[in-house]
Amino acid sequence: MKTRITELLGIKYPIIQGGMAWVADYHLVSAVSEAGGLGVLGAGAAPADWVREQIRKVKENTDKPFGVNIMLLNPAAEEIAKVVVEEGVAMVTTGAGNPERYMKMWKEAGIKVFPVVASIGLAKRMIRSGCDGLIAEGTEAGGHIGDLTTMVLVPQLTSEFDIPVVAAGGIADGRGFAAALMLGAEGVQIGTRFVATYEANVHENYKDAIIKAKDIDSKVTGRSTGHPVRTLRNAQTLKYIKLEQEGTDFEEMERLTEGGLRRAVIEGDVKTGSIMAGQIAGLIKTKMSVEDVIQSILAEAKHTLKESQKYV
Repeated sequence: MKTRITELLGIKYPIIQGGMAWVADYHLVSAVSEAGGLGVLGAGAAPADWVREQIRKVKENTDKPFGVNIMLLNPAAEEIAKVVVEEGVAMVTTGAGNPERYMKMWKEAGIKVFPVVASIGLAKRMIRSGCDGLIAEGTEAGGHIGDLTTMVLVPQLTSEFDIPVVAAGGIADGRGFAAALMLGAEGVQIGTRFVATYEANVHENYKDAIIKAKDIDSKVTGRSTGHPVRTLRNAQTLKYIKLEQEGTDFEEMERLTEGGLRRAVIEGDVKTGSIMAGQIAGLIKTKMSVEDVIQSILAEAKHTLKESQKYV
């Protein structure tokens, strides 16, 4: 399955693992890259030294390409931007800001840059900055989100720009993969499905919460504040929504969620922690190996695309 994404990134399959903070460490990243996709370290709010250490651990476990997701609001973003150059990372995804100031440095180092975008306007800014491709993330995704759905966003981007687009948000199986290709995407980014794998270095409570999730268990908090975040419903989420409805001060609501993702991922607190997961969690029923996830997605996608020919 060759696309411009596989050619640009030097990978076997056009499947990118989402750079999830606290979740996407070297265990998951190296497993995804070894299985033919592209693993992406989630730098999140981590210091540069941690990112450097994780990069080196990935290299100990695989000789395949991998990437790093850099949240540009991280106070250490500039240092991390230099670390990926010094350590010879193949690809960078970015969020929460404009990577333009680092683009020349990354380009000279041969690093491919794929910003995460949630709108046409943001995509235009990223293309002007010189990016190699776009990750079009729909509101179905877990974590920080925009307003447009994947099905709406991807075809608008692929119609307007001749740049490789990766579809993200609401994709966990081969049918979603096939649909993304039909919308014009040349690859997919998958997050939630990879959390519920044996290789993901997260608390079993977090994995189990995804597996037990129903279709209606995904909730969005923070829309009233301009910082929407998608998580699975729990005591913390319901309390936050109640505070929003009451018009509670933003700082007070943020204190409620402070450290919540770490509590869920590391400590297994699925009651007051932030269980970031996409709407597709309701489709995920079992834990699998990373290799089995990728191969099952590919097999189902090929079958789906073949079956679709019946309607032509």
